[in-house]
Formats: sequence, C-alpha cells, structure tokens
Amino acid sequence: MSTHTTTADQSPRTPVEAWHALQAGNARFISGDKLHPHQDAQRRESLAQSQKPFAVIFGCSDSRLAAEIIFDLGLGDAFVIRTAGQVIDNAVLGSLEFAVDVLGTPLIMVLGHDSCGAVTATRNAVESGELPTGFQRDLVERITPSVLQARRAGDADLQDMVVEHTKQTAARMLDQSTVISGAVARGDAAVIGVFYHLADGKAELVYSEDPRIS
Repeated sequence: MSTHTTTADQSPRTPVEAWHALQAGNARFISGDKLHPHQDAQRRESLAQSQKPFAVIFGCSDSRLAAEIIFDLGLGDAFVIRTAGQVIDNAVLGSLEFAVDVLGTPLIMVLGHDSCGAVTATRNAVESGELPTGFQRDLVERITPSVLQARRAGDADLQDMVVEHTKQTAARMLDQSTVISGAVARGDAAVIGVFYHLADGKAELVYSEDPRIS
C-alpha cells in the first residue's frame, strides 16, 4: 500500500478543485491504480487536533457505496454522511451545515447509485399503494416525490428515478438550509449530484448548480 502523502496546503480549496480531485480519485479506482492517499501514521497524527476536509459526501448507506474507496480518499479528506436512499432529515442538514460553516468545506456531493433498495421500495409502494411499516415508511414517504416526478416525466426506469432523487435531494438542501445556500451564493461552496454505476465504478455528474462544474 502506498503511503503517498499530500500536505494540507496542497488540498483542494475551491469547489472546482475539490470536484477535480474526486474525479481523479474515481478514475484511479476504476483503473485499479489507487494511491491510498493519507492513510499513513503521519497523516493520522497531523489530524489529531483538527480537520479540514475538502468535500462533504452525502450518500446512500448501501454497502457497495463506500465513498472513501470509490474516490480513493484517505483520513481527513471527506466528511461523509450516509442514510438509506440519501434521505435528508434535520440531523443530516445540521451535519452538512457544520461541514460548510465550521469546517469550511467547499463542495457538497449528493451520491446516489443504481439498484438502490430504498428507491426500489418507494417505486413498489407507489405502484402498489402499500407502504412499508415502521420507520422504513418514513424513508419511502421522503423519496416518493422524486419517484412521482420521474414517472410524470415519463422516466419509469429505476435508474432514472434514482437520478431524479439525487437531483431533488441536492436542490432540496439549498432550499432548506440558509447556511448552505448562503455559502453557495458567496461562491464559497457548491452542491453537486453524482450517480454511481455499481458495475463499472463510474461516478457520473448529474446535477450542478455551479456553472464552473460540469
């Protein structure tokens, strides 16, 4: 395993730099040429008192969607938040705001993926009219607007529904959080949506409110 180390001063400082770093890491993951950066003792010790991650990755809890692996990241690089179906709640919004406002993280990524179980369950509930029991119902209710929008647009495929949900989640956090929308308005941060393809490992940009990121 490589002990490749990048100093804090060389870490991405802008939304565009952060996205390019994530793209490069994903390309290494796909090709198998991973660097395993920032995973040595020196990096661990340097982070003992503080952190300054360059990206927030808010993704699905799916076991196949390990953000640090698919973007070839190490300790201190990403502030990772995960819920089934990347569903937003107050705790998620608070965590996102902490990363942007306190840690100064310049990029928020919403990360969805194909074959998403939460979106599949929501599609099934919409088609059958039967909601799951317990707290799984809360997940389905929060994802339902995305599934309905995809169906209205004529996109009945599960992948299209996940993409729509990823886009809506990214847009929703801007609508709901003045901290995040304020940072975006100042140019200090950007919000993007990414769709991850399980079979080939490709992370595809599907949403960006920042014209600098495309």
